[in-house]
Amino acid sequence: MDSQLAVIGLGSIGSMALWQASRLTDSVVGFEAATPAHGRSAVGGDTRLFRMIYLGRPEYYPIIERSRGLWAELEAETGQGILTTTGGLTIGTANSNFINSLIETARNNGAEHSLLSREEIADRYPQHNLRPDDCAVYDPRAGVLRTDRAVSAAVAAARANGATVLQNTPVDSITETDHGVVVTSGDRTWTFEKVIVASGGWSRRLMPDHLKAVTETHRIVLTWFIAEDGTQFSPENFPAFSRWYEDRSLYGAPAVDGVTVKASIDGPLAGRARATPDPDAVPRELTQEEIEKVTEIVTEFFPGLIPTIARSDAFPDLFTQDRHPLIGWLGQNSSVYCATAFSGKGFKMATGYGHIAAHEALGKQTFEGLDFARPDRFKTR
Repeated sequence: MDSQLAVIGLGSIGSMALWQASRLTDSVVGFEAATPAHGRSAVGGDTRLFRMIYLGRPEYYPIIERSRGLWAELEAETGQGILTTTGGLTIGTANSNFINSLIETARNNGAEHSLLSREEIADRYPQHNLRPDDCAVYDPRAGVLRTDRAVSAAVAAARANGATVLQNTPVDSITETDHGVVVTSGDRTWTFEKVIVASGGWSRRLMPDHLKAVTETHRIVLTWFIAEDGTQFSPENFPAFSRWYEDRSLYGAPAVDGVTVKASIDGPLAGRARATPDPDAVPRELTQEEIEKVTEIVTEFFPGLIPTIARSDAFPDLFTQDRHPLIGWLGQNSSVYCATAFSGKGFKMATGYGHIAAHEALGKQTFEGLDFARPDRFKTR
């Protein structure tokens, strides 16, 4: 037996699982196909939004709460600034189903929030060009996460705790035997008691057929625009935001570099319905249609941004059919644990998911309330 636990993939979730596992045992090995936080990984793009008010199943809220505390622990342990609290605005049509559902979710979860009228938004955040019937839900604990810094910090912390990190070691296969789980990379093999698969869009290669059938690698598009006055769009003055309407949607982050504002289309407009079977061949360049759509929306919403794309990129992520992740063992007697398929919304909760995966894989704790995310929900379909 080479080690107690292997974590395959050291991206958004895998890096956090490795860090958490290294707090529980020094017998853990992380496998990374390239290098942690490399430019073509799914963690690229500088930032991700962190939100306490999350429209979805109530079971997510405890994970978000745990994640916020763990982001602070990672910062304290490594001395890195990762989560910047900016507040968060979700803007939409007053009394629409979307806004009403968001308010109901916040109330049910006990999440701190306030409802802002159109006049209040215009007074506090004049960067936004508003529609006549707009309102906003304000999340005071929202912010932005520095993705590359987060992953690098988690891997460094794991190493400091005694974890082994194997870079440039793509995993070709995993095989369960009577003596453990055999991990193969090229002509090298290792045997572990347990294995966590956390390789995002690349996870399908290591999945059984029934999970391959319900997952697809999708392409997430990110775009940035230059602010005419960077001060107006600084983290101190411009909260993380999302805007949702029936005809268009946009989300983004303040200018963490003092110049460029992330403003990216979301939902069906972002082309997420189009699968990209090979995560290594995700089209990085935007189509002309994508360029026109995001430019049109940014022009309407933000008169203070120069209406031409300053930078763009695209990254792979693994989506399930029901858009909920795969967290748990492959089967009742399996030694392979899934922590993948977060369907474009995993980074904000990455520390929480890593905590769950590490503790369950090492047999330290079992978490309740995760039936919606367990892999075995797809077995009867």
